Amino acid sequence: MSIDSPAPRPEDLIAAGAAACAGAVQQGRVTALALCDAAIDRIESTDAQLHAIALRDFDRAREQARAADAARAQGRRLPLLGVPMTVKESFNVVGLPTSWGLPPFRDFRPARDAVAVQRLKAAGAVILGKSNVAMALGDWQSANPIYGRTVHPLDATRTPGGSSGGGAAALAAGMVALELGSDLFGSLRVPAHFCGVYGHKPTVGILPTRGHDFPGTELEPGDRPGVVGPLARNAHDLDLALDVLAGADVPDAIGWQLRLPPARHDKLRDFRVLVLAEHPAAACGQAMRAAIEALAGRLEGAGARVARQSDLLPDLQALSTDYVAFVNTALSVHQPGASTPMNAHDWIRLVGRRDALRLQWRALFTEFDVLLCPPFGCAAFAHLNSDDWEARQLQIDGQATPFGAQGAWSTMASFAGLPATVAPLARDADGLPLGVQIIGPWLEDRTTIALARLLATA
Repeated sequence: MSIDSPAPRPEDLIAAGAAACAGAVQQGRVTALALCDAAIDRIESTDAQLHAIALRDFDRAREQARAADAARAQGRRLPLLGVPMTVKESFNVVGLPTSWGLPPFRDFRPARDAVAVQRLKAAGAVILGKSNVAMALGDWQSANPIYGRTVHPLDATRTPGGSSGGGAAALAAGMVALELGSDLFGSLRVPAHFCGVYGHKPTVGILPTRGHDFPGTELEPGDRPGVVGPLARNAHDLDLALDVLAGADVPDAIGWQLRLPPARHDKLRDFRVLVLAEHPAAACGQAMRAAIEALAGRLEGAGARVARQSDLLPDLQALSTDYVAFVNTALSVHQPGASTPMNAHDWIRLVGRRDALRLQWRALFTEFDVLLCPPFGCAAFAHLNSDDWEARQLQIDGQATPFGAQGAWSTMASFAGLPATVAPLARDADGLPLGVQIIGPWLEDRTTIALARLLATA
């Protein structure tokens, strides 16, 4: 470091993101302990208003930071060296409860870390604690009887989203540089959209889910639709986290290794883009539609090929209906006392339709590189207290619309297991963030993240 170059402020590095933090630690421009203390100071001064951090683990975080500084002194190069972050409460972390916000599991403490947490620690990350979640991870809000309600960093009357809302709020408020979340019905993508940060739902199966199980259980990865993935301050950090987290878990690791293909393009003008601002099953507000259309115009101006319709697009109404049935049936296997009306023959037919859907998407992505659409039909909404999803209504442009129908935006990628990146796009009239969902081909996570990065710099 030049004697004329001022030392970077730790809080500025945290705001800049994970790569900035790790690079500064590696270069000796800041210590991991200084970053850790700055993050702790920010949490202690800010979180009383937000309630984003469910569990604080500051003493052990400082131990991890000191270990990171020792590793740097020994010449070790680690991709997340000294990066201060939190993980969603639903991930197993030894020494901390994993409750999913459910009172019966308030005191459940796992015997080992989730695989994703193991990989983050091995990469040098400093885990400050756990972020708040929706009860049982089942809402686009983050509130539960144990840890209370997380509020939006820009407006306390609104939600930051869910179920990974605590992590998105912590990122947006500058408390941490990176977050680990999960996604089944948009649990990463909706909070990223609401809070104006980046989120990536990976291709199903490429990031290990072991240790992100209903409290007290451990499931084999199998063919489940839920995924784990990162929330970040920028698109580059999504790539960085993907490098750290992706790869086969045991026992698969004895037989295969993951080699994701590079992004299809590195310039906006080369992308072939399908834009979708309306959905037959879910309402979309005027501000969201306008932001998507403005993006389409921007891409056209950069030389990209943009289409607004395609005969290759699957039946989105049927897709949404089938995914709801798929998830409800799959979850009923593990919920005490739950049942499903679906018989074995119906299940086999449903899985067959999912496989056919994957072929349809494959055909579409021979003509297009990505699909752009909203992550949700509006910006962050006011807190809702009703537990009855059937009775909930969401006001969009002054009209009451079914709350649960908004899941249709996330199911497009979820049912077929496709990668989807959410990037900040615009602000609505109230100054609230609006994001764009970038859906890409199976296993081409680098392509959706690359477009998110290009949009930020164009």
